[in-house]
Amino acid sequence: MIVSALLTSVGINTALCVVFFASYSILRKQPSNYEVYIPRLLAEGTSKRIPRFNLERIVPFSNWLARAWTLSEDELLSSSGLDALVFMRMITFSLKIFTFAGIIGIFVILPVNCWGNQLQDFDVIDFANNSLDVFTISNVNTGSSWLWVHFFAIYILTGFICLLLHHEYKNIASKRISYFYSSNPRPHQFTILVHSIPVSKTHSISDSVESFFREFYPSTYVSHVVIRRTNKIRNLLVEAKNLYKKIIQLRKQNRQKNKQGDYFRLFGQDDNLIDQYGKKLGEIEQNVRLHQSEASLATEEARAAFVFFKSRYAAATAFHMQQSGLTNLKQLEVLFPFLTSILTIKFVTQIITGYLPSLILQLSLKLVPPIMGFLTSMQGYISHSDIESSACNKVIWFTVWNVFLATVFSGSFISLLSVILDPKHIPERLAVAVPAQASFFITYVVTSGWTSVSSELFRIIPLLGSLITRPFSSPEDEFEVPSLPFHRDVPRVLFFGLLGITYFFLAPLILPFLLIYLCLAYIIYRNQFINVYAPKYETAGKLWPIVHNTMIFSLILMHMIAVGIFALKKLSPASSWMLPLPALTLLFNEYCRKRFLPIFTAYSTESLIKKDRQDQKDPRMAEFYKKLVTAYKDPALLPFQYSSNTDGLFDPLLS
Repeated sequence: MIVSALLTSVGINTALCVVFFASYSILRKQPSNYEVYIPRLLAEGTSKRIPRFNLERIVPFSNWLARAWTLSEDELLSSSGLDALVFMRMITFSLKIFTFAGIIGIFVILPVNCWGNQLQDFDVIDFANNSLDVFTISNVNTGSSWLWVHFFAIYILTGFICLLLHHEYKNIASKRISYFYSSNPRPHQFTILVHSIPVSKTHSISDSVESFFREFYPSTYVSHVVIRRTNKIRNLLVEAKNLYKKIIQLRKQNRQKNKQGDYFRLFGQDDNLIDQYGKKLGEIEQNVRLHQSEASLATEEARAAFVFFKSRYAAATAFHMQQSGLTNLKQLEVLFPFLTSILTIKFVTQIITGYLPSLILQLSLKLVPPIMGFLTSMQGYISHSDIESSACNKVIWFTVWNVFLATVFSGSFISLLSVILDPKHIPERLAVAVPAQASFFITYVVTSGWTSVSSELFRIIPLLGSLITRPFSSPEDEFEVPSLPFHRDVPRVLFFGLLGITYFFLAPLILPFLLIYLCLAYIIYRNQFINVYAPKYETAGKLWPIVHNTMIFSLILMHMIAVGIFALKKLSPASSWMLPLPALTLLFNEYCRKRFLPIFTAYSTESLIKKDRQDQKDPRMAEFYKKLVTAYKDPALLPFQYSSNTDGLFDPLLS
């Protein structure tokens, strides 16, 4: 790829970012868009729709930038929880790494790369038509002593990253323990889910659970809730809710028509529809009550139950012990010849080589997180946090294998398989293939990074959804405040980190573009935590080990490529002295795994007992135990009635 193709990509994406920022600054101030751009503030009541027009609403001021910039860690922790804080720490951690790497890469390694055997071919006057290979390590002479600069740079960066990883792991582990001690009692801390409860001919599932835990946990057992089959009831509830919305909408339309003077339409089509919907809604309610009564029978019990305890320590002990029969199971030219003449146009070629490949890849990767989330949900995880954590790992490794490795080996599965089956020559194969794709991944950071994070601010999908549904809804309708999909955004940031570490010494030109992406991500996600995202759950920072492991993998990958590069460049001493580095990195990882990982897996016995003793002095615990019993009751079994309260401004649907 030539410089002009990269500049074309940079220009297109810079323009898109400016458009997104300007559009967001205007659209977020329109009352009709509040549910898209400030749903959290709207739900909390800290912001209200102001219907009157003023000039400020059409001027793209950026006052939101100052608010996002001044948000402190303590404010973020209190408003969005430790998971949000850990997510932002991942971004600031990456900023520290690549600021340090950028200084070395741009001011030390890049000049060395340019001072190679192709420098004589570098045309300063016709700068835009130079190849990007001039800025990579492939431009350095074979056997050159200047390659020792790359060698020492790799050692320095590895040491810096390991020191920073240790500091962050220790800091976040400390915050996790402090967060636990300062948090209020939560139902999930006192609850376990038991699976595969044995079926008895003489006792129901509920009786079996009751008798078992009363016998073996007499002093700590509180109660239990058996999970029941309520799929039919949930379907009926969804149908009832949709009918309720239709009735409300029809009655509002009637009111508007009556206000406009349409007094003679007394028995029109709308009234007939309202009557039909009302009768159907009443029938659904009767069916729901019938199914709810049937669900209470022993035949509708599933072989699982939520069991509640008086202390966290008792719940943790019961969770990690095998309970007899109560076992816990973890279940474009070749394809389109007619484009040949078009591809001869220079500008079109620059767009296709510098922008289109990474754009196509970015669009295809949009589907990966939801697919992985769906597949993970089928594995039997019992909480949203477990699903997203597992999906996060899947998306990361899918991206590494199917974006990084598949791209560097020209998308050939056979080539990739041949590398895996011949581990002795992996460094050599990587050393040849990875530098060859440097220009692609530079444009990938620009296209996928800059545009994706700017579109996160613009929220184009929720905006389009709001525009489509707006004619059929009213400001009084309920809306759901979204939560950040960690399994989508954490892998994206980590993959860019992998690219930055891998290409640090191969093509340091990637580092400035990566820093711009991280700066955009820093300010945009802080803004989203203020205005858009509310926490759906809290894992107290359990995502950090994923960040740590991915960084360790990135370092090992860089070391393997470096071994191969120095061997290809006929600098055998550097290749040999590079071998201890991955071993030292793995030893450091093993130390962190034993020192910090247990804190993120489960709280220690000491922490649980201290917290339980602290709660014993709290007079509010008696009330908490009363609410604990109903905390996990199936919503489908709760009483409901739409037909008698369709709208406070109108008569009941059914008399």
